[in-house]
Amino acid sequence: MTSPSANQDSYPYQNEPTWSRSEKAVARAAFDAALGRELHEVIQKAKQMANEIQGSADLWDLEHYLTERRKEIDRKYDYRYSQLTHVFGRLLYERRITEEDLRGLGEDKMKPIRSLAELLAKYAA
Repeated sequence: MTSPSANQDSYPYQNEPTWSRSEKAVARAAFDAALGRELHEVIQKAKQMANEIQGSADLWDLEHYLTERRKEIDRKYDYRYSQLTHVFGRLLYERRITEEDLRGLGEDKMKPIRSLAELLAKYAA
């Protein structure tokens, strides 16, 4: 018996969309912009917290905040093509990106992105 990777004619993730070169460029730009904006928010909050440090408890609160935000961001921003529709669906739901940011992606990517954003909105309500 051969493993899926040993069979050159079969791609193991047949349900995953194929990303064209132009779609990859659109995805990278949207991903980087959203990540940059979120990191900017973290930096601003960290600066505010640092300016308000009065004692050791405040220092450890800042450390805790940064650790938790880093973990959250690391979990959220996964630039594997197999995960991008999920990432963009969540970012669209959180309003960290807009459909305009994703203009250039095919409908085979936009449909699951929109569906996930709508599902998250439904369950948040």
